[in-house]
Amino acid sequence: MYRITICLTLLWGLIHCPADAQTLRNPLDIQPLLSGNFGELRANHFHSGIDFKTQGVEGKNVYSVRDGYICRLVVSPWGYGNVVYVAHPADSLMTVYAHLQRFTEDVAAYVTEKQYELERFSVDLTCTPDQFPLNLGEIVGYSGNSGGSGGPHLHFEVRDWRTDEPVDPLPYYAGQIKDTRSPKARAVMIYPVEGAGVVNRSAQKQKWIPAATGNAQTEAWGKIAFSINVDDYMDGLGNVYGVKEISMSVDDDEIFHSYLDRFSFDETRYLNAWVDYEIWREQRSFYTKTFVEPGNRLRFITSKNRGILTIDEPRIYHVVFQLTDAFGNTEQIALDVTGEEQPISAPDTDDATLFYWRADNRFGASGIRLLIPGGSLYHPLYFRYAATRDTTGLSDIHTLHDRPVPLHRPAQLSLRLHQDTLEEKRHYGIVSLWDKKRSWIGGTYRDGWIDADIRELGTYLIASDTVAPRITPVEPAQWMHKEAISFRLTDNLSGVETYRGTIDGQYVLFEMDGKKSLIYYTFDRSRLSRGEHALSLTVADRCGNTSVYETSFIW
Repeated sequence: MYRITICLTLLWGLIHCPADAQTLRNPLDIQPLLSGNFGELRANHFHSGIDFKTQGVEGKNVYSVRDGYICRLVVSPWGYGNVVYVAHPADSLMTVYAHLQRFTEDVAAYVTEKQYELERFSVDLTCTPDQFPLNLGEIVGYSGNSGGSGGPHLHFEVRDWRTDEPVDPLPYYAGQIKDTRSPKARAVMIYPVEGAGVVNRSAQKQKWIPAATGNAQTEAWGKIAFSINVDDYMDGLGNVYGVKEISMSVDDDEIFHSYLDRFSFDETRYLNAWVDYEIWREQRSFYTKTFVEPGNRLRFITSKNRGILTIDEPRIYHVVFQLTDAFGNTEQIALDVTGEEQPISAPDTDDATLFYWRADNRFGASGIRLLIPGGSLYHPLYFRYAATRDTTGLSDIHTLHDRPVPLHRPAQLSLRLHQDTLEEKRHYGIVSLWDKKRSWIGGTYRDGWIDADIRELGTYLIASDTVAPRITPVEPAQWMHKEAISFRLTDNLSGVETYRGTIDGQYVLFEMDGKKSLIYYTFDRSRLSRGEHALSLTVADRCGNTSVYETSFIW
């Protein structure tokens, strides 16, 4: 079985790896070392590229890996930050270079011109093939830490030009990166199928740790399933990576297999169907299911009987998990499950409403209406609702189900106000409550109700935001010396939505660092003359509360 799986893995790689994969250039001048790999499990999505280390600093030259042209430029305080997209039509590829510190001089001038034209920092620009052609090895930008980056690095992607689907770049760099370390399984979770199975006389999921000694024997009856917590590693590095391939066999019969070498952005949210979402939400730990939920549409998974094992004989069932990384390093772990007939409890349906994953589901109670469109759930759900009366608040506190449940498509939630006293109705909004922290969802006012879209079943209530954002000058005594003006923008609840700065009534470009809540304007000699000037900055939050900061300066 082991040899067959390895051969199939190598054959798959030959089929899906481009014949001239070795021609892709290293996008940096330094030895390629990775801090992240393709397909890693992230919050609500798969990691769509590989992260090259940049020795902990910014400003490294980033090179085009093939001939092509810049087809798209994006600037954002979030996400990928400063990004260059390079088309390679001859090879049906596109490469992406993200979290850049800055663009090359000609590209930066073009982007700045468009930012002034549109009067905004965030832009998404499409370029023609003749605007910025690139040769192999030509600089496309400089590495950085912009957007949602957690530290200096280069996020690099290879996409299929025809479909815009990201594919694993590692086959292009297999000869340049050393990895002889196998993946490591941390734990296995065993799930009795609700109303159809039992494990160790319990209907609750149970953890099994492969490295532990003295584990109690696992006995089961009926239908059961598994998930696995697994990490991968590379030589000489302390980073943790995602695993490329997972298979599960029972008595030498493979009933689950995943091979994550590409995906589409339309399906990336199905990650929430593939992991134990409750464990991730509460512990920030990913357990990957080796079974397929009815609503899971990930194309890189195959299975028999959806990966669910039926225990219906009093014997030992040999369960083997095989974990393989992109370099063919493999680990196997085995778990024996003893078939032991034991009572299987019916599902607990007390005070519950059955929601179907394919159909629309509607729920209503005092002060709440909920519509979950068909296809939003990944499996049938015995939905439980609870409300906490809050006479001092704007609404009751509504708990939608007794554990967190992800929604693939937005559900429509409506909550009713206890007291409708605000003249400015957009100051009302729905917030989610998790671990005593409130997060603004927002919504639309409708005759004493607030309507909003939600992407998770959890706890919700109505709050109001009537406080304008706070504008705090950062080291104003240094502005003239640094020839740069900076502010910190903060908000009490709904968050900063827009800002606009002017000097002498003319728009000026304040760049934004979303991680630090900072905006800054660097004096532009082509647009700002010497002398006395009047600065005005207007900032608004998502509820329309507005603050204005005005001052004068001499440069």
